[in-house]
Amino acid sequence: MATPNLHHLRLFRAVAHDGTLTGAARRLNLSPSALSAQLRALEAALGHDLFERRGRGLLMTEAGRIALDHADAIFRTAEDLTAILRQHGPGRRALRVGALATLSRNFQLEFLRPVLGRADVEVVLRSGSQAELLRGLEALAQDVVLTNLAPPRDAASRYLVHRMAQQPVSLIGTPARIGNAMPLSARLSGAPLILPAPETALRAGFDALVSRLGIAVSIVAEVDDMAMMRLLVREDVGLAVIPRIVVQDELAAGVLAEADALPDMEETFLAVTLQRRFPNPVLADLLRG
Repeated sequence: MATPNLHHLRLFRAVAHDGTLTGAARRLNLSPSALSAQLRALEAALGHDLFERRGRGLLMTEAGRIALDHADAIFRTAEDLTAILRQHGPGRRALRVGALATLSRNFQLEFLRPVLGRADVEVVLRSGSQAELLRGLEALAQDVVLTNLAPPRDAASRYLVHRMAQQPVSLIGTPARIGNAMPLSARLSGAPLILPAPETALRAGFDALVSRLGIAVSIVAEVDDMAMMRLLVREDVGLAVIPRIVVQDELAAGVLAEADALPDMEETFLAVTLQRRFPNPVLADLLRG
């Protein structure tokens, strides 16, 4: 069997991702007939049909799906190599960081602090949803994703999940609202509460705590954004269930105070990377914490 031509493989990949011969040909600036001839040459080299022609559409065969998996891996490696070699050249290295939009800004700052201001490093920081960020990581648009949500892992997963910090969770409020010392159960049942959103691990831990204490609570807000929780508690809307790191500046300044440390509750901050042949060398120091 002849070795597949990489040019033909690149064209096949474009057609497979587009789903149509005409659309791929337009993007590649080729005629559909020329592109079709190139695909036939690749199929001849591999000894298998890669597509079934159904009217104007194309349906990938089993062999086509296998070929696409390998083609994606080949060109992903080439893009990875190019990016890393460029970073090793003269000038500044780019560190591309994706951060969950709702993640603590203070944690992000602490993670990046060792490289901030370095003349040889440019930090490119993007925020988004977990799904968007992981897609960017897979596409090499990011070197690392900062999150508090562990991505799903299985035997085929290339994710490496680094536990960067575990922060205690407290009941935080203005000094005036906190007032005098009292038992935790009395404080929780007697104050309006700003809580993490129901789908978060932090909220699950809080609900379990309330169940153990056997109390009912009054919820004034449910928020999935740490920055918004910080603003609400500063506005004295209620007491917030929040990691201390999120409001560390306000605690230091006396604007906010800790009413109680919540037992058995911690927020875990993660850095997610991929298994790569050429990892960004700037990341090494950051991941060591």
